[in-house]
Amino acid sequence: MSNSISSSALHKSLIKPTVFYENQSKLDSCVGTSGIALFQVQANSQIRNSPLSTKFHGKCLDPMKAKFPMATRRFSYIARAVLAADRASEHAGKFSLDGNIELQIEVTPPSPGCASTVEIWLTNSNDNNFVLHWGGIRDRKEKWVLPLRRPEGTSVYKNKALRTPFRRSSTNSSLKIEIDDPTLQAIEFLIFNESHNKWFKNNGENFHVKLPLKEELIQDSSVPEDLVQIQAYLRWERKGKQMYTPQQEKAEYEAARAELLEEVARGTSIQEIRARLKKEIQAYIRWEKAGKPNYSPDKQLREFEEARKELQMELDKGSSLDEIRKKIIKGDIETKVSNQLKKKSYFTVERIQRKKRDLMQILNKYPSKPDEEKIYMKPKVLTAVELFSKTKEQDGAHTLNKKIYQLGDKQLLVHVTKPADKLKVLLATDLRKPVILHWGLSKKDKEWLVPSPSVLPYGSFVLDKAAETQFTSISVGDPQHQVQFLEIQIEDDSFVGMPFVTQSAGNWIKDNGSDFYVDFGARPKQDAGSDGRGTAKALLEKIAALEDEAQKSFMHRFNIAADLLDEAKGAGELGLVALLVWMRFMATRQLIWNKNYNVKPREISKAQDRLTDSLQNIFTSYPQYREILRMIMSTVGRGGEGDVGQRIRDEILVIQRNNACKGGMMEEWHQKLHNNTSPDDVVICQALIDYIKSDFDISVYWKTLKENGITKERLLSYDRAIHSEPNFRRDQKEGLLRDLGNYMRTLKAVHSGADLDAAVSNCIGYRAEGQGFMVGVHINPITDLPSGYPELLQFVLEHVEDKNVEALIEGLLEARQEVRPLLFQSHGRLKDLIFLDIALDSNVRTATERGYEELNNAGPEKIMYFIALVLENLALSSDDNEDFIYCLKGWNIALDMLKSKDADWALYAKSVLDRTRLSLASKAEWYQRVLQPSAEYLGSLLGVDQWAVNIFTEEIIRAGSAASLSSLLNRLDPVLRETANLGSWQIISPVEAVGYVVVVDELLSVQNKSYGQPTILVAKRVKGEEEIPDGTVAVLTPDMPDVLSHVSVRARNSKVCFASCFDSKVLANLQAAEGKLLRLRPTSADIIYSVANEGEVLGDSSRTMKHGSSLPSVSLIKKKFAGRYAISSEEFTSEMVGAKSRNISYLKGRVPPWVGIPTSIALPFGVFEEVLADGLNKEVDKTMKILKKDLKGGDFRILEEIRKAVLQLAAPPQLVQELRNKMQISGMPWPGDEGEQRWEQAWTAIKKVWASKWNERAYFSTRKVGLDHDYLCMAVLVQEVISADYAFVIHTINPSSGDSTEIYAEVVKGLGETLVGAYPGRALSYVCSKNDLNSPKVLGYPSKPIGLYIKRSIIFRSDSNGEDLEGYAGAGLYDSVPMDREEKVVLDYSSDPLIIDRNFRQSILSSIARAGSAIEELYGSPQDIEGVVKDGKIYVVQTRPQM
Repeated sequence: MSNSISSSALHKSLIKPTVFYENQSKLDSCVGTSGIALFQVQANSQIRNSPLSTKFHGKCLDPMKAKFPMATRRFSYIARAVLAADRASEHAGKFSLDGNIELQIEVTPPSPGCASTVEIWLTNSNDNNFVLHWGGIRDRKEKWVLPLRRPEGTSVYKNKALRTPFRRSSTNSSLKIEIDDPTLQAIEFLIFNESHNKWFKNNGENFHVKLPLKEELIQDSSVPEDLVQIQAYLRWERKGKQMYTPQQEKAEYEAARAELLEEVARGTSIQEIRARLKKEIQAYIRWEKAGKPNYSPDKQLREFEEARKELQMELDKGSSLDEIRKKIIKGDIETKVSNQLKKKSYFTVERIQRKKRDLMQILNKYPSKPDEEKIYMKPKVLTAVELFSKTKEQDGAHTLNKKIYQLGDKQLLVHVTKPADKLKVLLATDLRKPVILHWGLSKKDKEWLVPSPSVLPYGSFVLDKAAETQFTSISVGDPQHQVQFLEIQIEDDSFVGMPFVTQSAGNWIKDNGSDFYVDFGARPKQDAGSDGRGTAKALLEKIAALEDEAQKSFMHRFNIAADLLDEAKGAGELGLVALLVWMRFMATRQLIWNKNYNVKPREISKAQDRLTDSLQNIFTSYPQYREILRMIMSTVGRGGEGDVGQRIRDEILVIQRNNACKGGMMEEWHQKLHNNTSPDDVVICQALIDYIKSDFDISVYWKTLKENGITKERLLSYDRAIHSEPNFRRDQKEGLLRDLGNYMRTLKAVHSGADLDAAVSNCIGYRAEGQGFMVGVHINPITDLPSGYPELLQFVLEHVEDKNVEALIEGLLEARQEVRPLLFQSHGRLKDLIFLDIALDSNVRTATERGYEELNNAGPEKIMYFIALVLENLALSSDDNEDFIYCLKGWNIALDMLKSKDADWALYAKSVLDRTRLSLASKAEWYQRVLQPSAEYLGSLLGVDQWAVNIFTEEIIRAGSAASLSSLLNRLDPVLRETANLGSWQIISPVEAVGYVVVVDELLSVQNKSYGQPTILVAKRVKGEEEIPDGTVAVLTPDMPDVLSHVSVRARNSKVCFASCFDSKVLANLQAAEGKLLRLRPTSADIIYSVANEGEVLGDSSRTMKHGSSLPSVSLIKKKFAGRYAISSEEFTSEMVGAKSRNISYLKGRVPPWVGIPTSIALPFGVFEEVLADGLNKEVDKTMKILKKDLKGGDFRILEEIRKAVLQLAAPPQLVQELRNKMQISGMPWPGDEGEQRWEQAWTAIKKVWASKWNERAYFSTRKVGLDHDYLCMAVLVQEVISADYAFVIHTINPSSGDSTEIYAEVVKGLGETLVGAYPGRALSYVCSKNDLNSPKVLGYPSKPIGLYIKRSIIFRSDSNGEDLEGYAGAGLYDSVPMDREEKVVLDYSSDPLIIDRNFRQSILSSIARAGSAIEELYGSPQDIEGVVKDGKIYVVQTRPQM
């Protein structure tokens, strides 16, 4: 055989199977196609005269087989909607579509080498806008299969059908479909006229055409099984690696055999088939290496040609075809073909089957930590040098550089400051014997220049290029704390540093064998606020003191970290955070990795091994810190004892020897590896591989380095610098790729514990023999892995670079779920499992980011599914993940609602989306609170670049799944809002306004401010409890306060426009308009804004400034003590109690019997003043008078002091007696019966209600309207707490629209404080027509993550004479305090009947609305009503006029 390969022959042999991309139609591979066409007329003639039988089978036509004398048999039939009466007509039947248009179908069965064809004609048609809407049928299933072989111009419609345009000729239109899928039994279709938007069906059903079966192939032909196996693999590749059942796999295997037998039947030899398959595999290898792109036909042909050239090069080298075949089989396709063939399993699954799990099994919930964790550490004992340094720091001069070098058990301080225009260098040491400084100055880095005489300290001697000066002794506080010091002052700014060595007792003292060098350059200025609060400060300072030692090598750093672990563990969460921050600064190259120290790789890997072993032990013992420990481990390689690290040294020599590349860059890299290997070597190795693969494009080498943080300057900074660029010969390509690929495995084994390949190998085990790499390495598999787990990991590895990532992410998550139980057990190989879990976690994030393109045209169902997957990953990585799990349950419900076409699916999904965002925000706040202070403090101690400190926490978040999840939520939000008709705004207070735009972070930060001109506030955060500043005409926010929250009520009462904006672009436009004058015009679901002119604001000032300058005239009447400390509800009058108490008393006996009213008593007006005047509280009274005087002087910090003073009040015995009597008579439990401590709890709650008279919000609110604060009197309404299932607030007129025919209500789980207080998230909101109270309409489902619950208790409610005054709403300003603390519960809505039971929801919401309607009718005016639901019964706890 000639050693040449024909380009045309290769093209012909490869063009039939579509190797490169799935959408391309195969070229007709039939032999003698034109010959078949010649027989058409004759064949049709035969058919017309033959007894062809056509039967209807249900809705389909089944052409019966008939024998023909022709080699090519065709079946021609025309069907009609109504069968023709004349059976002897030219056609057996017709379909009449529209007028004269008829449908004709002709089917050609497959012959050897040809596919089945279906030809469809539309006759008498003058319209060229017809398309065929079609799909295939397999196993009579209704869901259409989309064949990969499609006519030209075919498009995919919503992933559910194909659409093929008809080709028009004269008055007829036609198309031809070729079917080569042996599993398809029929095709179904409809005809669609695009111009008239009209469908044509078969009596309301799909047209159904059965496909004829193939004839049996020649029985005595055969092909070798190995070729059948390769052909089966190639078919599977072309079909997109589908997941086959065993039956389908068998059918595909036989279909592959049939294809080869057809070739044999056409006369193709087995040798020719073998050559063709070999070429196809080589082309596939090239395509796979390129990332499996979708090639154009031209590009595909070029790839065929390149594959031919590669094979020709092998032939030119003297390789035989058999040798080439062996290389291919042993090469890149080894694991994907050969291993499959060995196992006789020809297809890997394309999608794993996920197990159904109870999500609560992955719950991580630990006792809540205090706001600021107490760090108990022994105070550090300062050395003499450190004490001396501290005294010098008190001078206040700006520090340019400061280091303390360890000299055995002694120290050397170098401190560079700039007190004025001079530079001062201070040196100090605690060496006992006299010390001489041998020094110079540098104008270039590390050069030695003789100091000028003006610089030399007294007693110095000048030598050649240096000077010598003796240190002076001094005591520091204690005679035993002796130090020697020296000060040098330099006025010349041209010097950049000072090299030096020291001499003592005849010995030269150096910096690890090199000269000391102090840099005069100023460090980046650190945040002055980095004072160590909220950190393990002492530990961070200890780390900073050890940094000089740690800089020597990774061995030193990892050993120091291991030494510090016990101390960090003892300091709790913040102690481990200190280590995390330090190790992450190292991993991000903010700290020096190696300095003047030569260390063997095996010593580094041993130190890594020691550190990671210690971390895995803490991981087992302290589950509440696992998230932090995972982050620490992700910065450290796995390490290992013995030869694990030494292989790095040995195997670089193997590469150089095998490939004759011992000089240049490879030798420089070799020297660096021998001196101090680091994670940079993984990047360098990858850069070399990319460079070689790119056909030696040097720009690719530098691109890989740059993308991974390695610059030319960094290469030159190594102790063994890399100066040269790689420069290889082309004949070295194959060997270098092979050896560098093997070497990468060695490097990752040491440096990349969280690399997926390395982590999987360490868990499932591997053995390597010979070839110079991993020689004799044998890592045993972990013995107790779940059944089938190695196969699951293999699936992940095979799909890790797939473009379509959904199946990969499922596999990654399934792998995490399966390994999770082992992470919670004590295990000898635990760290390998942790590294595996970290790698799986990381790959979910990268796969998700790679899958964004896949989601560009995806529907909401797919985006929601991706959100659920990423959220599951985040839950698996988080310590306290309860909220994430409940969000995940919510997404599962939303997906089920969407699939079942529930009308509310989008509305419900929006609530889950909002809650998920809140969970992410809470997670980010936790990171910021726990990590950032330590990053700032340690960064200031170590001189880390300020930008790296500023983004420390942000980068931690971005490295996890939270950022990916946030991006997915942003994609889905506008889709949900549009589907649910929510618009871009929620209008809370619809008031037109004109004002100047002011942007603020928090409304809370400006609530006490007064604006001198009409102001539109754009506030990034609004919690719900704030006051609205004077002069404000509008508040716009992206936050989501409840419509019935305090700030919302305030806005409506004050006629201030208030709205939430959900469109980030609109919000950005408003923020960009800061300082401009805008006019806002609210509609029912939108706010129209435009630029206004000064004339508009002047004309509008009479209204817009009324809130700030012409407030309603209101006054208070001071109430007096009526001689009673406690009264029953029957005694409630306007002289004794406020409107809150009187209203609840009025309702009793007047509301329908199914509405419950809680039993109530009260401490009336004047009781507080009476208690304060009691002789028991003489000192408190005196203190209060002084404090109130200071308050009137304008010192508002006094408010907190007054509240503290109120809590010091003692209870007069008569008060206790009267209160007990009234409570017992009313049937309420007396707290004192449970012990003195319970009464003290109750008494403290009463005092907190009184003290709330002086809370900031209430005090400033009364000042705004000119109320005399001294006249404000506080009664206390006492009620038994109803342990509620739900709490609600009703407004009997819709507050957003002002519609008096609608009741608006909001409902939360648990107590109502989450509704009226500053708790994040939205309540369930709904409206109900007063004409149809049984048909509530839900406007929004709940997104509040927290519910408040309480055991049987007593609540003490504020009831002042400043509440519900006409023209002034004082309600909600003062506190209601339960005797017992509420329990915060993370809410699970997935089992809440109010959400999942439509009938229950309708019943409860209707009952609430009916209660509101009844109370409004009772009062004859709109009402603002609060209540609860317990066991289905409605209770009203208060009502007031709706403002």
